[in-house]
Amino acid sequence: MKVSALYRHPVKSHGREALETVTLHTGQSMPFDRLWAVAHDASKADGSEWAPCANFSRGSKAPELMAIFATLAEATGLLTLTHPKRPDLVVNPDEEPEKLIAWTQAIVPQDRALPARLVRLDQRGFTDTPYASISLCSTASHEAVSAQAGGDLSPHRWRGNIWFDGAEPWAEREWIGQRISIGDAILSVRENAVRCLATTANPATGARDVDTLALLNGNWGHQDFGLYTEVVQDGQIAVGDPVEVL
Repeated sequence: MKVSALYRHPVKSHGREALETVTLHTGQSMPFDRLWAVAHDASKADGSEWAPCANFSRGSKAPELMAIFATLAEATGLLTLTHPKRPDLVVNPDEEPEKLIAWTQAIVPQDRALPARLVRLDQRGFTDTPYASISLCSTASHEAVSAQAGGDLSPHRWRGNIWFDGAEPWAEREWIGQRISIGDAILSVRENAVRCLATTANPATGARDVDTLALLNGNWGHQDFGLYTEVVQDGQIAVGDPVEVL
């Protein structure tokens, strides 16, 4: 098995960015992954600690967010967001958070809690888990879902961090409690990733077009896709690196 793709999501639920290499650190999420999150006007999240997904604008409630691409320039702190229905945005999230919030207003439902403020959580980020997790996804499992959908689904639906190929579909579900070597890093597999309505939206358009949850439940009897892992040994990983169950 080997790494086929790497992604980070600088602002939770607001775009993905492909990487070629990244250095992982023990007990931390992927660097800059979900570093920021957009708290809505009914949220109490202030960035002082981790908070559950329900506190933030996200694809399960605002599917058009799924069509955002992101690029973060680490040296300057400038974040570029693109969306098919919005002009490109270049912003420093820490210095001009209101610009990012205003940009999102047009692509979220107006009858739900609205984007209110940007919060930041260093090192561990606003992952979907109460611990600093990195998600691991199988291309073979994705292809199995795509086949049942009758077309080529974008892997961006799953918002995974590390993608790998070379395994049988769903083989990763047997890895819970084991450790995985990827490049120089070692990760501990904690649990399956239970999926939500965000995955039903097309990442090219933001429109809900495939009932991925019904596909998972109807064909495999679960609503899981991918794994949540924790880094237990620092190390650099890159596209093409071997993936080994220890």
